[in-house]
Amino acid sequence: MPAIPPSPTVLTGEHIRLEPLTMAHLPDLFAAGGGDEEIWRWQGGPTPYTEDALGVKLREVLDEAERGVYVPFAVVHRATGRAIGWTSYLDIDAADERLEIGWTWYGRDHWRTAVNTETKLLLLTHAFDELGMGRVQLKTDHLNERSQAAIARIGARREGVLRRHRRRPDGSWRDSVYFSVLAEEWPSVKTRLSARRGR
Repeated sequence: MPAIPPSPTVLTGEHIRLEPLTMAHLPDLFAAGGGDEEIWRWQGGPTPYTEDALGVKLREVLDEAERGVYVPFAVVHRATGRAIGWTSYLDIDAADERLEIGWTWYGRDHWRTAVNTETKLLLLTHAFDELGMGRVQLKTDHLNERSQAAIARIGARREGVLRRHRRRPDGSWRDSVYFSVLAEEWPSVKTRLSARRGR
């Protein structure tokens, strides 16, 4: 049987809650990461220095969601109840039992905390255990070493590099580094993520 395509839902962990992304999250998101060039240099397009500018980016994500391209989530910090970033399922193919986790960012205050570990644990658990996916991929810019290290820490396997994959906003070309987790690898990755979250 093919996998089940993802749909908007709420996924709750110890530290964060993933909920369907909406325009109502905009003020929190701007407070978390608006104007931070280090976040947005890897997201494509100019850094949003105003809430309206971030609203344009958010609207683009939601428009893609309406077309079925993305299933985006706000990452909500449970202790404060405020959105601190967003993430998405994309490149969804239920017949081939695969999807991608991407378009992810968090406010700088939450880097190297339990947030990324738990976000990935929730998304991967939902993808493999509830949707029946056989492959989940992640990709990042070959120059974004921080992102590559974060993906490797969750236990995803580096597959290779797609050269000259995407034009950056400045006109230069990005190579994309691909990682994946397969269904048969998921139990050990889940154990690893659960242990990391507890530390």
